Amino acid sequence: MANYDAIVIGAGNGGLTAAATLAKEGLDVLLLERHNIPGGAATSFCRGRFEFEVALHQLSGLGTPDKPGLLRTALDRLGVLDDLEFVEISDLYHIATPDGFRLTIRPDRIEAAAAFQEKFPHEKDAIQGYFDLLENFANDFIGAFIFRDPEASREKYPRLYENAFKPSSEILDSFFSDPLLKAALSVYWGYLGVPPTRLAFAYLAMIFFQYVEFKPFHVKGGSQALSNAILNKFLSYGGTARFNCGANKILVEDGAVTGVLTATDEKINCAHVISNASQVSTYTELIDPQHVPDSVTIEMKGRRLSTSAFSMFVGFDCSPDELGITVSTNFLMAAPDISDAILERMRRIDIEDELMVMSCYDIADPDFSPPGTCQVNIVTLKYADPWLQIPPAKYHETKYRCAEGMLKRMEEIFPGARSHIEEIEVATPLTHMRYLGTPGGAIYGYEQLPKDSLFFQPGRYAPINGLLFAGGWIGDCGFEPTLRSGISAAKSIIKRLGQGRKKS
Repeated sequence: MANYDAIVIGAGNGGLTAAATLAKEGLDVLLLERHNIPGGAATSFCRGRFEFEVALHQLSGLGTPDKPGLLRTALDRLGVLDDLEFVEISDLYHIATPDGFRLTIRPDRIEAAAAFQEKFPHEKDAIQGYFDLLENFANDFIGAFIFRDPEASREKYPRLYENAFKPSSEILDSFFSDPLLKAALSVYWGYLGVPPTRLAFAYLAMIFFQYVEFKPFHVKGGSQALSNAILNKFLSYGGTARFNCGANKILVEDGAVTGVLTATDEKINCAHVISNASQVSTYTELIDPQHVPDSVTIEMKGRRLSTSAFSMFVGFDCSPDELGITVSTNFLMAAPDISDAILERMRRIDIEDELMVMSCYDIADPDFSPPGTCQVNIVTLKYADPWLQIPPAKYHETKYRCAEGMLKRMEEIFPGARSHIEEIEVATPLTHMRYLGTPGGAIYGYEQLPKDSLFFQPGRYAPINGLLFAGGWIGDCGFEPTLRSGISAAKSIIKRLGQGRKKS
């Protein structure tokens, strides 16, 4: 019977960095992945002559060599930084509406404020006040939480304590009257899955600050290159990976992990398991009910699954310039709305006036697609529930009806683009359920509501001794947080074991 110090279930962002961190410290580590490639959402797939990026729009937290962000530092310590090439994206985002409104924001705080002020001169002073709040709030947040100030208090960090839990829409309404301006300033809610009425201001402020101060980046070769690089480093450290082989059970005795039963019914002993699967799947499918504490069930019942997505991957037979695409990240906005009506749109099947994000990777990286071509990834957020009610015989008809609605929205902004389509693939919430293995096809773990915000999250530890979690289900969602979550989980095991066991 095989024995390992630790088994990592799932080769998504968190699973990969967890496995590599443990192996680097000399532990015997087994990585199990039910898919045939590493990455989870950080993967790519091929159609015709195009290799499509699945999920990454803008990588945050990287920073520059002279001003490194937390992610750059983490990847450097993991030993993978030199194996990757990053391309700085010169724009923050572009907003386009069917009536001709256009606004491009650059990743510079002063330039960004000036761009908003030029477009909305009647709100000039309010814009400056809002940007001042963003800066002051971010400084408070960094001091209190990133540097873990033991003397954090309301008096020391007034902006943080006053505004962190307020809904983002409340803050925006207190500064501005123009609905288009409020919508333009808050488009990053789409990266978090919760509309501004329910999104804690801490999240909106910090995601904007991250991109403005540490710049958005693209990975040369896409997120699959990042996943491959971490996997290769894990293997070079002596780790073992099995693909097409998931976990059937996490074995527990007397409240502690004892091993894992693989998909091939092989029993493997270990004292530590890091699950990169969802908490829901881990507790309801991988662990027998008698070993799951009541506190876990109560905690999960108090949370809600995040939204899924409707995604379209399009390969064009021409350059971005020929389509009129000049910015990497484009938010296509039909209605300048930050109200709860956003949730109604997310809960319906058809695509009409939803906020969409369209990423064209070829702007930052001209070599991303074959010469003379380009590709885009268009996403709008949708819950899985209505899709689960569609009869199988109606699924494809519904899927392509929605795809037609998305294409129509794209052509409102980029006329004639349809005539240049060479390849196209569409993913519904059911597609995300199948490939990600998450309940409801959730792409952001649990909903990031104020009560479930980063200030109150239960964290990576489980009430079962030896079981830890990594990924977006136990912390913040997105690439940077999930990559760092795996490192944190691994460090917890290393700390428990002392200095680790360096291999000879």
